[in-house]
Amino acid sequence: EKTGKVLGEFSRCYREQYGVALFNSVRYEIEGNGGPQAQLLHRKVPLEDHVIYSGNLFQYIEENKKWRNRFCVVPHNYGLVLYENKLAYERDLAPRVLLNSAGYKILTSVDQYLELVNSSLPGVMPKSGHSPILKCPTDFPLILWHPCARHYYFCVMTGKEQEKWGAVFQDCVRHCNNGISEDSRVEAPAFTDAIRMYRQSKEQYGTWDMLCGNETQVLSNLVMEELLPELRSTIGPRLKGKAQERQRTWIQISDAVYRLVYEQTKAQYDAMVAKCEQERPQMESIIRTDMDQIITSKEHLASKIRAFVLPKAEICVRNHVQPYISSILEALMTPTSQGFAEVREVFFKEVTDMNMNIVNEGGLEKLVEYMEKLSHLAFHPVKMQSCYEKMDQLKLEGLQQRFDVSSTSVFKQRAQIHMRQQMDDAVYTFETLLHQELGKLQGKDDLCKSIQRILERVLKKYDYDSSTVRKKFFREALLQITIPFLLKKLAPTCKGELARFQELIFEDFASFILVENTYEEVVLQSVMKDIMQAVKEAAVQRKHNLYRDSMVLHNSDPNLHLLGEGIPIDWAEEHAGQPEDTDKRRRAKQVVSVIQDDEGVLPYEVGAEELLQPRSPEPDPAAPPCSPDRVEEIREALAEESLGAGGEAEERLTNADVPSEASVQQAAPSPKPRADVPSEVKVAPATPASPTAKAQTLSPSTTLACHQPSDKETGEEVSPVGSECSPPQPMGTTESGEGVQTEF
Repeated sequence: EKTGKVLGEFSRCYREQYGVALFNSVRYEIEGNGGPQAQLLHRKVPLEDHVIYSGNLFQYIEENKKWRNRFCVVPHNYGLVLYENKLAYERDLAPRVLLNSAGYKILTSVDQYLELVNSSLPGVMPKSGHSPILKCPTDFPLILWHPCARHYYFCVMTGKEQEKWGAVFQDCVRHCNNGISEDSRVEAPAFTDAIRMYRQSKEQYGTWDMLCGNETQVLSNLVMEELLPELRSTIGPRLKGKAQERQRTWIQISDAVYRLVYEQTKAQYDAMVAKCEQERPQMESIIRTDMDQIITSKEHLASKIRAFVLPKAEICVRNHVQPYISSILEALMTPTSQGFAEVREVFFKEVTDMNMNIVNEGGLEKLVEYMEKLSHLAFHPVKMQSCYEKMDQLKLEGLQQRFDVSSTSVFKQRAQIHMRQQMDDAVYTFETLLHQELGKLQGKDDLCKSIQRILERVLKKYDYDSSTVRKKFFREALLQITIPFLLKKLAPTCKGELARFQELIFEDFASFILVENTYEEVVLQSVMKDIMQAVKEAAVQRKHNLYRDSMVLHNSDPNLHLLGEGIPIDWAEEHAGQPEDTDKRRRAKQVVSVIQDDEGVLPYEVGAEELLQPRSPEPDPAAPPCSPDRVEEIREALAEESLGAGGEAEERLTNADVPSEASVQQAAPSPKPRADVPSEVKVAPATPASPTAKAQTLSPSTTLACHQPSDKETGEEVSPVGSECSPPQPMGTTESGEGVQTEF
C-alpha cells in the first residue's frame, strides 16, 4: 500500500518532468553548447572484459553463525561477487553472493557498527557485560552497513589487508552510488528532478544521502524513508527476547521489507518508463514543429514570474546567502584542489617510474607490459586512494547546519568520481600519443625521450581540463547547497501564488513548460551571478591552480581528437606477437590480481584456533621479497591449495566459540561447462535460498547452469546451484549452509 501510494505520486512528478527534459534535450541538440572543449581524450569503454580485483577474505554467515573463507571477485561493473573458493570461480560455478553496494557504508571497527545498530532500534540497548550482536575473530573487520538492507560482515588477517580491501569496497560503493547514467539526456534529468520535486512537496529540501544507486534502488529508498519509521514504531515494541536478538530480528525484518518494496518498485517504475517512451515520438514531433513558439511562451512566463519573485529572492540572497558563498567555496576548494593535484602527482610518478624501468630492463620489449598496467591506473583502488583521501578533509562546519546539508558525502563522492575520470582521460591520452609514436622510434633512448615529451604535453592538457572540471564542480556544489535553502525560505511567500501563472501557458505546450520549474530557474538566476563571480575571483588569485575564464582553448589539437576516434588500443594484443604464455596474457586483464599483504599473511584455509588468535608470521629470511605485482606464484600456490583441499576437511569458524571439530565436506568434482550445451538448458530465475532451504550439493550436471556475472547482474539475479532442477523458491534474505545470498 505504501509503495503504491509513493509511486503513484512520484509517477505524476516523473511524467511532468519527462516532457520538460525532452524539450530541453531537443533544444540542446538544436542550439548546441558553447562550453570549453576538453583537451584530454575520453575513453569510451574503460574496463570492457576486465576484472578489477580479486582475493580471499572471511565472511560471517549469520544463519549458522560461522566464519567461512570466500573468494571475492569484482568485475568491471563493480558488483561484489563471492564464490565458495578460487577453484569455484575458475570452474565458472555459480557465486554465493552477488551484491550491489549502493547505499552501503564501509565500517572498519565493530564499535562503529554496534553504534549504528543500537541507534537503528531506539530503546533497545544491550546491557553492559552482555555479548554484542557481532564478534570478530580478528582485529581487522570490514562491515558493509545499510540503513534498510542486509548487512555483510568480513574480516582479514592484517591491517594492511584491511586498508586494501577497504579501498576496494569504497571504490565499489562510490561507483554503484553513481548508478544513474549521465549519458541519457532525458530519462536521467527527468528522474532526478522528479525525485527532488516529490521530496520538496513533502517539505524536504536540501541534499539527500540516499539518492544513490540505480533508479529502482533510489525509489526503494524513497519508499523506505517513509515506511521504516512506521514499521519501527509498530513492530519494535512487539519484538521479544534479549536486546541482541531483537536487534538481529529487526535487521532481518527491515531487509525482508526492503526486498518486497524493491520488487514492487521495479515493476511499477518499468511500466512508468515504458508508457513515457511510448508517448515520446509524438511529443518530440510537437517540440520540433513548435520549438520557437514554445521558447517564446516560456520566456513570457519567466518574465512574469521574475517580476514577482526576483525582488524577494534578491533580498534573501543578499541577507542569507551572499555573505557565506566565499566561505563555502574555500571549504570546497582546498580538499578538491589537493585531490586533483595528487592525481597529477600519481600519474607523473607512474609514468616516470615506467620510463626508468624501461631504461633499465630492455626498452620496447617491456613497454607493452608496463602500458597494460598503466592503462588501468584510474581503476586501481589502492593507488588512487591517496587522491580520494584528500576529500576526507571536506568540512562545512556551521555552514552545513545553516544550509540544511545533511552530509558532505554527496560532494566528496562527486569530486572523487571526477578525479578518477580525469586520471583515466590523462592515461588514455598518454597511451594514444605514445602508440602513435611507436612506429617512428629507433632504440631505447628515443623511446625514453618520447615518453618524457608526451608526459609533459599531457600534463599541460590535464592542468587545463582539471581546472575546467573543478570550476564546474564548485559552481554545481554551490548551487546544490544554496538553491534548496532559498526555495525553503521563499516558499511561505511565493509558492502559494504560483498557481495563478498557470493560465499563461498554452494548453498545447503544458507538457513542456511547468510553472514550478520556471520558478526554480528564476531563483537560480538570482544567485548565479554571485556564484560565478566568486569562482571567477578564485581563479584570478591562482591560489588553487585554476585557469581564468578568459583562457579558453578551442580545438587546439584537432589531430589528437581524431586519434581518439580510432580503434581502442589493446596492449595485450600488441604483446601477442611475442612468445609469451597465453595464460599470463589472460591474467593481465585483471587490474589488481590478489589483495596480498607485502609482509605475508596466514594462509586462508586455517583452523579456528589460529584465526581466533591472529598473529603475523615471521617471514623466511631466505625467501626472496614478494611483490604484489608478481602474482604468478601466488595464483599457482592458491590453485594447488584449492585442488589439494578438495577432499580435505573444511574448517568452519564460529562467531564466538572455537569449534570442537570442523565439519567435513567432500567437494564433488565439477567439470568445465562445455561449449556444446544444448540451448534447452537454461538458468532458472534468480531466487535466493529461503531460510529453511536445505543445503544443496554440487554435482557434475549442475555446472551446466553456472554462468559468469554479466553487466546487467547488479546483484538482484543469481542462480542457485542446481537451479535447473529446483522450483522457484520464495524470496528470502538468508543463506543456508550451501545456499545462495543475493542483493539488489
